[in-house]
Amino acid sequence: MKRLGLLAVIVAALAFVASAAAHPLGNFTINRYSRIEPSGNRVYVLYVLDLAEIPTFQARPTVRAEGEAGYAARTVAAIARRLELTVDGRRVSLTPLRHVLAFPPGQAGLHTTRLEAVLVSPPLAAGRAARIDYRDTNFPGRIGWKEVVVQSGSGARVTTSSAPSTSISDELLAYPKNLLQSPLDVSSARLGVVAGSGPGTPPALRDRHALDQRAGVRAVADGGFAALVSHNRLTVWFVLASLFVAFFWGAAHAFSPGHGKSIIAAYLVGSRGTPRHAVLLGLTVTVTHTIGVFALGLITLSLSQFIVPDDLYPWLNLVSALLIVGVGVSVLQWRLREWRKGSRGHDHDHGHPHSHDPALSLRRLLGVGISGGIIPCPTALVVLLAAISLHRVGYGLVLILAFSVGLAAAMTGIGILAVSAKRVFRRVDFERGLILLLPAVSALVVLGLGLAMTIRALPKVT
Repeated sequence: MKRLGLLAVIVAALAFVASAAAHPLGNFTINRYSRIEPSGNRVYVLYVLDLAEIPTFQARPTVRAEGEAGYAARTVAAIARRLELTVDGRRVSLTPLRHVLAFPPGQAGLHTTRLEAVLVSPPLAAGRAARIDYRDTNFPGRIGWKEVVVQSGSGARVTTSSAPSTSISDELLAYPKNLLQSPLDVSSARLGVVAGSGPGTPPALRDRHALDQRAGVRAVADGGFAALVSHNRLTVWFVLASLFVAFFWGAAHAFSPGHGKSIIAAYLVGSRGTPRHAVLLGLTVTVTHTIGVFALGLITLSLSQFIVPDDLYPWLNLVSALLIVGVGVSVLQWRLREWRKGSRGHDHDHGHPHSHDPALSLRRLLGVGISGGIIPCPTALVVLLAAISLHRVGYGLVLILAFSVGLAAAMTGIGILAVSAKRVFRRVDFERGLILLLPAVSALVVLGLGLAMTIRALPKVT
């Protein structure tokens, strides 16, 4: 009966993926939307701020200290100062009218933030055409969705506009799935307006209860892992099952883009790898990924005023890429030395698979393993922060460790598979003809992938 109970718990835990949701653009994003709406002789701006789980978590101490009303008022005032509105080249201020703040549910029991605010310009000259320029300079450098639309309100007429009249994200409530990997990046607009008379009609705000119910979240691939930390009752059987589920999602995460699976396979094939080397690579990935999650969590909690966590990811990608380049160059140099020895008649070296420097081989293995685990999974970071928020730090730590072990197990399996594949060619003479060049080709593959990763990472850190 206990086995059946444990099986039921495992199935239920795996089923969490169906209901687990996260911010669709990622846990770090800060998303902005502006609807410019001339009405009467005023220009109104409906501004929407959508913070994902981690920025919301970071703002939590401020919300507690100032209260929700104080935090919302201060945030809206700060946003207004960084909105640039010009009328015929003359800068005018935008004054906050009203706002609503909500905290829709996010991933792993954490929340997101949605702030809607209406701002208004000074009166325009009635009946005269005016050129309006608008620019949102809030949150510079932060990743996220940026959208601007222009609509005519009552008593005013928009004659020209550089922005569309409808939102493709339903005002940050329903992000288009086909644009999640390349989010919209529009923060300015230019329009021509013929103003009417009177103050017009300001845009309406949504009810807070409606916002709490209409969170812009979606199911995510490893959401089942994140859902484990917020479960109400932590029985012994559930904890054991949750470790299995975390292991499963870690292994599944290994097969998502990244983590250097092809690099590990190419390296082990091209450097006379053994199953022991594959296991060492997996262990390195586990340790590196676990330390990376804890370190990023510490930065998020303690140093977020000085270091923005999502700014570290491009640098971690670059470090990972440079490690791969270094490993590729090292293996290629060693292979070229072996080839030169063979061409000079030193055939006796060919029978010694470990004729290269053992210390250098260990450094290569560590370099490949570190590159595969140095970039922490954002979902694992969310689990850590949720565990801290729920006072379940120990439980969160073992979940992250199980997730990292699952990630490493999958990477180790890929490595062992690559090493074992060489047995198919055990009867082939690798010391003759073009076959002799295959290890060097593997080194070139590692080097090429590392260079490609470097080229892709460089623009993001400049």
